[in-house]
Amino acid sequence: MGADGGCDSTGTARVRSAWEKFRDYLPILTGKGFSLKLKGKVYATCVRSYLMHGSETWTMKVEHELKMNRTEMSMIRWMCGVKLNERKKIEELRQLIGLEPVSLMIKKNRLRWFGHVERKDDNDWVKRCITWEFEGIRQRGRPKKTWWDCVTNDVESLGLSQKDA
Repeated sequence: MGADGGCDSTGTARVRSAWEKFRDYLPILTGKGFSLKLKGKVYATCVRSYLMHGSETWTMKVEHELKMNRTEMSMIRWMCGVKLNERKKIEELRQLIGLEPVSLMIKKNRLRWFGHVERKDDNDWVKRCITWEFEGIRQRGRPKKTWWDCVTNDVESLGLSQKDA
């Protein structure tokens, strides 16, 4: 978390560390002698875990999600040996490699973490932090997006209910 309570710096750091790991595994991920499925498995276990580390606790804005998707798309294109001007659809490339979109994986991880928190004892400090209301006067303008807002959006977008936790 940054000093302002957001995750801007965290998202940038995650993207940077994912690119470092991608470069470490470059001979495998871009080599001609490996199948695309194997490249996808190596990418998912070694690179994507760095990209998504701790994302279940982020208040994910649209710009962060787009940054993560953009990073993953460029890595997938590089693994498949496809240039941008070839105009291949990313869904086709994802199917070849066998990967789900990173935004969907982040939603799943956030909902999995929500399930862990929901099953905790009501007196647990983690569970109390979710419903904690700040005292004082709120600033003008739109309220900042919270983790709870992200969870409710994920639950609605996937057609689930909070009782499914």
